[in-house]
Amino acid sequence: MRDSQSDVKGGRPHNTPPNTPTRRPSLPSERSDKRMTLSSRFQKEVHAHLSQNQQLSNAPSILNENTPAKPRVPHSAPYSPKLVQSRLKEVLNKHSNGLWVSKLPQLYREHYKQDLPNEALKDLEHWTHICTVEKPCSTKPQELLLYPAKETSQITSHSAATPPTHDKSPFHHKKPQTQRSSPTYKSSTPTSPSDLPLDVKQKLGELLMKYSSGLWAHALPKLYQDTYKCKLPEFVLDHLTLLSDICTIDYPMPDNPKRAILYAKVVEDENRNQSGLAGSELKETVERHLSSQTVPSLVIPREEYPSVLVVEASDTNSVILRYIGEGYSKAQEKLEDEMREFYGQDINKVALTSPLPGQLTAIRAEEEEEILRAQVCEVMADKVKVYYVDHGFSEVVNKSKLLELREKFYRLPFQATKCKLAGLESFSQEQAVLKRFESMATGKILLAEILERKEVPLVVLYDTSQDDDININAACMKALQDRSLESPLKVNSAYMNVNVTSVCSDGTIYCQVPSRGLTKLNEILEKTENYFHSQVTSELLVSRPFCGKNCLARYKGKWSRVEITNLHGSRVLDILFVDVGVQASVEVTELREIPPPLLRDLISTPAQALKCCLADLPVSVGSWTPDAVQWLRDTVLHCGDCSLKIAKVDESKRLAHVYLFTSKNFHDTSCSLNQQLADSNLWNHQKDVFLSSRGPSKSLNAPTSPATIQTSSLSTDGQDKAPHTPRRISSPLGSQSAPPGSPPEQLVLPPLLELPEIGQNMDVFVSVACHPGHFVLQPWQDMSKLVDLMGEMILHYNKMEEKPPKVEKNQVCAAKVENNWYRVLVKGVLTNGLVSVFQLDYGKHELVNCTQLRPLTQEFCQLPFQAITAQLAGVKPRQWSEEAAIVFRNHVEKKPLVAQLESVHEASQSWDRKVVIYLVDTSQEERDIWLHDIMAEFTDEMSNAA
Repeated sequence: MRDSQSDVKGGRPHNTPPNTPTRRPSLPSERSDKRMTLSSRFQKEVHAHLSQNQQLSNAPSILNENTPAKPRVPHSAPYSPKLVQSRLKEVLNKHSNGLWVSKLPQLYREHYKQDLPNEALKDLEHWTHICTVEKPCSTKPQELLLYPAKETSQITSHSAATPPTHDKSPFHHKKPQTQRSSPTYKSSTPTSPSDLPLDVKQKLGELLMKYSSGLWAHALPKLYQDTYKCKLPEFVLDHLTLLSDICTIDYPMPDNPKRAILYAKVVEDENRNQSGLAGSELKETVERHLSSQTVPSLVIPREEYPSVLVVEASDTNSVILRYIGEGYSKAQEKLEDEMREFYGQDINKVALTSPLPGQLTAIRAEEEEEILRAQVCEVMADKVKVYYVDHGFSEVVNKSKLLELREKFYRLPFQATKCKLAGLESFSQEQAVLKRFESMATGKILLAEILERKEVPLVVLYDTSQDDDININAACMKALQDRSLESPLKVNSAYMNVNVTSVCSDGTIYCQVPSRGLTKLNEILEKTENYFHSQVTSELLVSRPFCGKNCLARYKGKWSRVEITNLHGSRVLDILFVDVGVQASVEVTELREIPPPLLRDLISTPAQALKCCLADLPVSVGSWTPDAVQWLRDTVLHCGDCSLKIAKVDESKRLAHVYLFTSKNFHDTSCSLNQQLADSNLWNHQKDVFLSSRGPSKSLNAPTSPATIQTSSLSTDGQDKAPHTPRRISSPLGSQSAPPGSPPEQLVLPPLLELPEIGQNMDVFVSVACHPGHFVLQPWQDMSKLVDLMGEMILHYNKMEEKPPKVEKNQVCAAKVENNWYRVLVKGVLTNGLVSVFQLDYGKHELVNCTQLRPLTQEFCQLPFQAITAQLAGVKPRQWSEEAAIVFRNHVEKKPLVAQLESVHEASQSWDRKVVIYLVDTSQEERDIWLHDIMAEFTDEMSNAA
């Protein structure tokens, strides 16, 4: 949380969004009366919005934040100021003589293997308890100096991640005083870092280094046991301050200190840092002197999924591509237009008569109209081999086509750059992989998810041009599979000793049939078990998960192959056990890399889960009642001797229509489970009862998602927990002692969200915007806590299927909407099995199936509900037109803004409370934009037009 800064004119504290310029917007009485002429812009906004709506049905599904099986960022992509502050203090302690602000992102990346948020750079001058910002000779942000904060009695009384005492923010929580010894421990319990054995601390440091995005403290004991084959001392979790010299401790749930998140501290050699910094400064100095012959480096786009044009790849560790968009392809087009105009005049056509390798030149293309930048690679008798630095390919041309490249054309970075495909590092030059990549990616515009922002970034590529998005990395990995080891699919073939591993809610089943591939897989997995038993190392921990990644997780107590299908932040993710067709939600600490000696064998073996459906019975959620699904699960999941007969094969979906038997009598289809189900009273076609409120989500690279698995399907003896079962003591309100389907008793709702005083400002994120009379805010500073809470809810509610509770209007519970669990208020129960709910943290209204509701447990009621219903101050309430609503949404929705509180309509429950606020966009360097001014001007123009 940033400190409250005194307003020079009005004396009011002011907070601004972390990613916007930190300056105070003028108060309403101080605003200029000059109105902006925006009629043409309003027209563009409305027309652009309407044209986008026409394309929404065909929009790339990767842009849908709730679409499963795709990489996603949290709803607001927040950052934790406390964490950044503590890390910044560590960096400044190593550079006590100061450093240039321009060097800070590089040092931060080297220390913590993460990028410094842009918002933090803009907040530096307000973190006076952490650092001092000096402007030596310029007002340019790049030329600011940064020093450690001056030591005062006020500041030194706080930890690195805690604001000073003058911070009166209502959102500020003190950290639990965990340094005090618990009275339940004996006096011999260690109370200082020196009391923890050095080898234990070193091992814990290794584990924390593997998870740069943080590690939940409760995961430490099992992770330590699995990795080092010995127990973690029990007192560590109760005395986390013992680890304060190797990690930063964050408490997203202040009332529960055991739910802490640990972030590793990176200890660097101070001399090496200073020498490295000096070297980079020297390099910049040299570049300034030779500016006439240098080209600036290409900056990786900041957006999560930039568009790229793939040029070519002879190695997946060095794929050549170009970024598409403003500042990249459009800037290149502008530059080439200028070059064409400049070199179109004969006086400017100065031939490059003596080219040298490495020299930059301008080349006339074959059409004689285009002029392209190039670099000389090789000089021959009358020809020259050149590399087109903006287009990424080489060519041999006549020397006569070479022209001198003028200095003014050096200003744009070379647009052709390289990237590395994640997951394919060990197979980067395999011909099968390169051939698949060429057919699927070369010459196409794709979306790139950037995992590591290095000189050669690590990326995952997606093709979003089809109905289903395609993970290019995962598709290339599948090119290594040995097709002869796939599960056999022959019509009229019968198989005995079939193992049914999963039954989905739409009637789809997954099973394993005896085959060469299954035999080989079991042999490799046995070797995998032996490998992990013999190794004591942290090298195989998965530290950088991404969608489509192949790794290992435990299933029924043994390591099994999984594919990551979805990410919920950085610590919780969804996986698919590819050989049994079972889906689960797990913490990243439960995953392991495939051991290098076994990597090729496991990758080349196709998934052994055969996807089937029962012949003569429809496959849809609407046709399968919960009782029918449960009957089939009870019948086949624990039967060790099933048989099946293949009736039909859908090759496009690789789906087999089968008759399933629990005996070897597979010749008589009348004895099949298909017939038993069709004849039973379980088979009720109540299509409108079980229809989802949303269309089916598109799958990126995984088969149809099975229903959330029961614990019994993952455990053979009841001792092994499901891999996604949270390792914590359940709340009494959420215990299984309560009758199935009954709501929790005496649920204590969280306190109301505290608001600033009237006239004061707060940083907000607008999650929903209907029109100026109704929109929904979230407090910016608690958004990282909300992301952590949602990750906890996913782990908790995905652990098993339970009967849904009996819901009533105005009941608070948990609801699954697409792939996430939300805290919701029931607004109405419909007769067709659907329930209208209001998301208490995001302000959205949804229709969900009643089967997707669960009781909200007490542990998820610590954080106040985050949604704040609001209306815009400074404009008269009215019936807003659709055009006005579009303009308003374009300016505020999904954006961080500054809110100035005008009034509050109080209520006992958060969902009934409403605030009246001014909204200010401070992202513009030149001026602040007051939204009520924009809307008043638009209303005037509409009135005049009428």
